[in-house]
Amino acid sequence: MQRPHATAASACSAALLLAALTACDSTPEADTRKPTVPGHVTVQASSATSVHVMWERAFDDRAVTGYEIYREGRRVESVPAAKVMIDVDGLTASTAYTFTVRARDAAGNLSAPSTAARVTTPAPTPADHEPPTRPVKLRGTVDGSRAVNLSWGGSTDDIGVTSYDIYQEDSRIHSVPGTRTTAHLTGLRPGTVYTFTVRARDAADTSSPDSNAVDLTTASAPGAPAGTAPTDLRIGNRVQDKEYVIDLDWQQPETGGEIPSYQLFIGGRLTTTIVWGATPPKGRAHYRLTVTDPRGTRYSMKLRAKLPDGKWGDFSAQRTVVLGG
Repeated sequence: MQRPHATAASACSAALLLAALTACDSTPEADTRKPTVPGHVTVQASSATSVHVMWERAFDDRAVTGYEIYREGRRVESVPAAKVMIDVDGLTASTAYTFTVRARDAAGNLSAPSTAARVTTPAPTPADHEPPTRPVKLRGTVDGSRAVNLSWGGSTDDIGVTSYDIYQEDSRIHSVPGTRTTAHLTGLRPGTVYTFTVRARDAADTSSPDSNAVDLTTASAPGAPAGTAPTDLRIGNRVQDKEYVIDLDWQQPETGGEIPSYQLFIGGRLTTTIVWGATPPKGRAHYRLTVTDPRGTRYSMKLRAKLPDGKWGDFSAQRTVVLGG
């Protein structure tokens, strides 16, 4: 007959062994949870053979890694998680289509299909060689810290305007049908300056020139520090010998100290660092550069300040200049 203390010792040893085995088993739990369903899927005809599909972001307990676009239940496109829109080409004129979108995570889990969005491509149009006229009088209002409203005067086209594309700086972020001249944009960041323009597009996928630009700054989050973006950026250019001189002028942000330098970005890329050779200016600042590109070359420019604590501040609104324009 086994003594009681021996039985207790055996039970204790078994418990310790189980605990050790459990501790050694560090295999991460499998990800079996599906992302949420992409919301508000819309689709509109861009031309007789192409459509533009948009949706709102989905969410996942770990991370959404991409989206898959389906036409009549068959996957036709895939995009990374950063994108929430895509153009689908190669369609047939005067044909009805149905599109859905599914989100995908790193484990390969797919969300349920979104609500179906339907569209009918228009009939082929006669040869269309003229772009639409530029949208006019673009204006906007801020709607809290993460949304804005835009409106503009409609464009005309010899065949017809099929859509309006909204650009933030040089990236298209939204589209609305050609019958609408308003847009509500969401998913923005608090306390951030955005520069919007609008282009009209016709059935031949020809775009108009840009509308005027409008700058909108979303409301800051509660308790956020004051904005650090340069404001009222103005850009001009003139011919000097065989070069063009570009003059920039802006209002410096209030930082509580001197601003020793700025970074100038052209076309979204860092081009130069502006370092003052003497005491940094106060109030408005000025900078001049020369370029040798031909007349008609288009530059998109923005800048940001180096703050007294050594960090880089927020970007100014972007401005566009055309040499000789």
